[in-house]
Amino acid sequence: MDLISRRVVFKALVFLCFIRSSQGRDQFTKLNLPPFLKASRFPTFQHEAYHYIIVGGGTAGCPLAATLSQKYNVLLLERGGSPYGNRNITLLENFHICLADVSPESPAQGFISTDGVINARAKVLGGGTCINAGFYSRAKPSFVQQAGWDTELVNQSYPWVEERIVHWPKVAPWQAALRDGLLEAGVSPYNGYTYDHLYGTKVGGTIFDETGYRHTAADLLAAANPNNLRVLLYASVNKIVFNTKQGHRKPRAIGVQFKDENGRHHQAFLREERGSEIIVSAGAIGSPQLLLLSGIGPRNELKKHNISVTLRNEHVGKGMSDNPMNSIFVPMKKPTKQSLIETVGITDAGVFIEASSGFSQTDDSIHCHHGIMSAEIGQLSTIPPKKRSFDAIQKYVDNKYSLPKEVFDGGFILEKIDGPLSTGNLVLVDTDVDSNPSVTFNYFQHPKDLSRCVHGIKTIEKILKTNHFTNLTANGAGYPMETLLNMSVSANINLIPKHTNDTTSLEQFCRDTVTTIWHYHGGCHVGKVVDQQYRVIGISGLRVVDGSTLFRSPGTNPQATVLMMGRYMGVKILRERLGQAAGV
Repeated sequence: MDLISRRVVFKALVFLCFIRSSQGRDQFTKLNLPPFLKASRFPTFQHEAYHYIIVGGGTAGCPLAATLSQKYNVLLLERGGSPYGNRNITLLENFHICLADVSPESPAQGFISTDGVINARAKVLGGGTCINAGFYSRAKPSFVQQAGWDTELVNQSYPWVEERIVHWPKVAPWQAALRDGLLEAGVSPYNGYTYDHLYGTKVGGTIFDETGYRHTAADLLAAANPNNLRVLLYASVNKIVFNTKQGHRKPRAIGVQFKDENGRHHQAFLREERGSEIIVSAGAIGSPQLLLLSGIGPRNELKKHNISVTLRNEHVGKGMSDNPMNSIFVPMKKPTKQSLIETVGITDAGVFIEASSGFSQTDDSIHCHHGIMSAEIGQLSTIPPKKRSFDAIQKYVDNKYSLPKEVFDGGFILEKIDGPLSTGNLVLVDTDVDSNPSVTFNYFQHPKDLSRCVHGIKTIEKILKTNHFTNLTANGAGYPMETLLNMSVSANINLIPKHTNDTTSLEQFCRDTVTTIWHYHGGCHVGKVVDQQYRVIGISGLRVVDGSTLFRSPGTNPQATVLMMGRYMGVKILRERLGQAAGV
């Protein structure tokens, strides 16, 4: 090849690489988003004060910030970076990689509950919508009623989200097989494509578009007034600042302390105007953690870490729950097309049946390993349960390059529990906001949760005996359930020791193979930590708006309702404040 030809080829390759790497930036520009600044830039405008400071640019925080900025000055503080330009976030085929990434720059911060279940919390603008499986399904009407929400405003807030980031999936073969298998197994009627929570079988929405591109809560910031919204990335809030002068009836939140990406500390303050507020939207792990770090919580817990008591509240960090998930791995005759959650069976027994299948990743992925943090992509564990430390997990990830692709030729059918009824707690490990607190979920502590899991496994067995699945499996006639249970004991990765009767006792199978689907909630419950308007009880100028306030996980998947909640509360707060200003 002559020199000129080589130069042409080189330029072409550089151009193609640029096109591929700039796709995220193009999406950023197309959305007309407000500017995102690193937290270290804050001193250049630190003289400003804000009507609202929102801690956490996640599932609730982004729609909340976009809404409030229509009328008021808002500072949004996000501890992670931007999702745009990161193909491991934006592309469906790279879904598992963020969950597997344990680097400091990862958009997912892994943690292991004291129960031994590997979990993750988001650390990126857009929150959990950047690292989840994308399924979108509303809460049932009774949930809205029990929450005391304005039904008319709820029914306006869901579509506000949906028209911006939600799409209908083109149902993948594995999802179609589940749909047909559910109906043949008696999970009926078929409700078609719908966002609504209806008993039977349906296809829900997704935040992945037809090209496999993920649309996140961060996209909702395009609806903001850019003149009123400042977004700081890599801003880790470690304390809420209070005015506790004598003569005040109760402490008032007036600002926050945070550190930037270089470790330097800053403070941001509210305007001295009636109605100005700090709103914590840091998620079910981050919100109770921040309240505790700020001196709001059980006295003994605060004393243990030498934290001055701002307000004693024994309920902060209590009532933590996570929807337990158990899954059955089903080998197929040939590789299955990758799919995440699209079809769901909603049973009247309080069990949801979903599915995922296949494995894929782009050639230019930043981290090309197979996603040990995700229990639903077909990985087979070889690490003895008692040796599953983070170091061992990372070593296993490194060794998985040698695994044949055939181990991914299959899919999972998942069952998870509505609710659940089992609860645990969250306590601090130390006073570093970057540390994970210690979290206990007490999976299957409540006997009803365990009985519903057994019901779910039996429902999956019925589905696997239908013609739709026996024709798909590798041996052509369907595997005995005991064989599939044996495979699944290894495929569901956690730190819980396994037992010899895992395949003979479905109760033991449920306990030993429980994993997460990232639907944890609680820690700042309504009526215990916050009131019906999500104001922190006993504190002025402070609210919590996110999943930490929920007693149950809404619908089959919470993201739709938490997104709606951010918009809903933004409108409620605007109406309240504008009404006060008008003397209504």
